[in-house]
Amino acid sequence: MSGKPKISTYANLQTLARKLRDDLGGVELLLLYAFNRTGKTRLSMEFKGDGRRKTRKNPNGIADTLYFNAYTEDLFTWDNDLENDAVRGLKINQASRFFDGFKNEPLEPAIYEYLNRYTDLDFDFTFEEVRLGDESFSRPVFVSFRKGEESHIKISRGEQNIFIWCVFMAICEQVLKYPEVYPSIRHVYIDDPISSLDDNNAISVACDLAKLLRRAASRKDQKGAPAPIKIVFSTHHALFFNVMCNEIGRSKEDEPKVHHKRYFLHRPSGDATYTLRSMTEDTPFFHHVASLSELQLAAAPGTGKLYTFHFNALRSIMEKTASFFGHEDISFCLKALSSEEDRALYNRALNLLSHGKYAIHEPTEMGEDNKALFRRMLEEFTTKFQFALPDILEAPPAVAPATKAAAPDPTP
Repeated sequence: MSGKPKISTYANLQTLARKLRDDLGGVELLLLYAFNRTGKTRLSMEFKGDGRRKTRKNPNGIADTLYFNAYTEDLFTWDNDLENDAVRGLKINQASRFFDGFKNEPLEPAIYEYLNRYTDLDFDFTFEEVRLGDESFSRPVFVSFRKGEESHIKISRGEQNIFIWCVFMAICEQVLKYPEVYPSIRHVYIDDPISSLDDNNAISVACDLAKLLRRAASRKDQKGAPAPIKIVFSTHHALFFNVMCNEIGRSKEDEPKVHHKRYFLHRPSGDATYTLRSMTEDTPFFHHVASLSELQLAAAPGTGKLYTFHFNALRSIMEKTASFFGHEDISFCLKALSSEEDRALYNRALNLLSHGKYAIHEPTEMGEDNKALFRRMLEEFTTKFQFALPDILEAPPAVAPATKAAAPDPTP
């Protein structure tokens, strides 16, 4: 790793979205990693909205971004057919132009080709004839699923998500295949494509996506002139991000190099201010140590704010640290800390304050005794294991020296 990574601050999502668009003037792809609840989905919508604003280059305000995010998934609604309990499937929102791609050619073969890689589901669309100007085409209104001889089956939420993702990938294939049909599409923004996959499927989906993004970066128009699609990809999924970085960064025989940038997107104060921390190809992926930096910021007296769910975050990092060293639970980390009396105290605190009503869904601020205990545990843990913590702010405050703490107070 050479030099200190650059960290830039942005006052709001609008200025951040414009920064991403500026970056895409020099590269084909941006890879963003961010924790949950950072604002990734809102950023994708701001980016999309910025492309529809009327400018000298875009006087008519024609949308230039094909996007996938939580809004895309909401275009599909599961129907259990409660009245007849017979025709179960996904209803498709007819108000969206997302499905206009069906007017060019049937998308089912491309959808099935992708879907068949991840699941043994089969599907059937129900179509209605709709008018589009002077023309008409068959537009999907419903999709049912089957396995073997069973039809109209109930599928899991994860299977729903992977099917919707495959529909999006099929539409992307059309954008690459027919640049003359999609002349206004210059960008694709993909936010958290898969949130409920096991690791094996996450790797498969990431590899398939990387292949498609390589083709998008080297797309040519019908005359053979370069017509690249610029891509923004964001995720909170550590493994997915890591695979994407490896696949995009790796040189492929007979394929042009994809010029890209990598960033850690962060909202340090939970307000409207955002930061981008640059990551080079030599930068090790630092999901867990970045989480530790987050905890240090939260633990900083005077500027940070500690909630009971931070015990849950610390426990999770300890579990992953123990697993990295080949141990089954956090007792390995606790044994490396301080005295036997302290180890018992820390263990009790982690068990008591990282479960049940103290989980992340109840963001209750810690009491002063628990704050002191947390700071002491965090300091001993990071000191003992000598983590090289990355800066996620331009000048992150240091954790104050810890003082001896009492036993954990079960009252936040």
